Amino acid sequence: MPFKILKKEELVQDIHIMDISAPRIASKAQPGQFIILRIDEKGERIPLTIADFDRDKGTITVIFMVVGKTTMQLASLKAKDELLDFVGPLGLPSEIEKFGTVLLVGGGVGVAPVYPQARAFKEAGNRVISIIGARNADLLVWEDKMRDVSDEMYITTDDGTKGHHGFVTDIVKQILESEEKVDRVVAIGPPVMMRAVAGVTAPFKVKTVVSLNSIMVDGTGMCGACRVLVGNETKFACVDGPEFDAHLVDFTLLMNRLAMYQPEEKASLSKYKCEREGCLC
Repeated sequence: MPFKILKKEELVQDIHIMDISAPRIASKAQPGQFIILRIDEKGERIPLTIADFDRDKGTITVIFMVVGKTTMQLASLKAKDELLDFVGPLGLPSEIEKFGTVLLVGGGVGVAPVYPQARAFKEAGNRVISIIGARNADLLVWEDKMRDVSDEMYITTDDGTKGHHGFVTDIVKQILESEEKVDRVVAIGPPVMMRAVAGVTAPFKVKTVVSLNSIMVDGTGMCGACRVLVGNETKFACVDGPEFDAHLVDFTLLMNRLAMYQPEEKASLSKYKCEREGCLC
């Protein structure tokens, strides 16, 4: 059964949002989980973290950045188009409890999966401090939505066009060095950012959780492409995660594995562009 796109728009340059009709998935979805979608019968399966869900409307919201062939093709779709496959919710839900003060860090498009967690932590009675960052002000997403579920919020941009001129880790360190007692940190974004946050929080011995959604391929534990080393144990990000203790993740191995298929990804994107533009490759 095809899954209809109810809403589609470009939030900022190359970052798009979609609401998809998927009542059964929406009825079970929890913060931290993801879906696997396939556009058509010739398409590849890609994982996208659930950015939001509405049980009453039966919708799942996903946000994605155009980085390769499939996300470029996905971005070309519009409301009323349909997806062939839309599977979920997959992965283990986030651990949501009343910890006290929770610091949530979203980098770039990572703000999307941070949002449902911030909302859930707030509803569980936690004090929520959020930090969202991007390369520049034009690439910030969901600033207002994050502010609505946060007791305190900070913005950082690499170029200083909005908020703190610098990185999210600057604010993380500033907060941890203050009198504010932080009971848990959640960081989602590019692997280099998550590794940096883990490095900052480690000396303070604050439990830090990261999401390794980006390494997944099959999403069901069968392909083995999402193998990660966590505390010297091999884990599958899709079925054992996608969230793990940041202080136990081998980020060097993770980033090396993420780079494994770059030549094939570039070739696929180049071929798709040629086919779309009608050129001879």
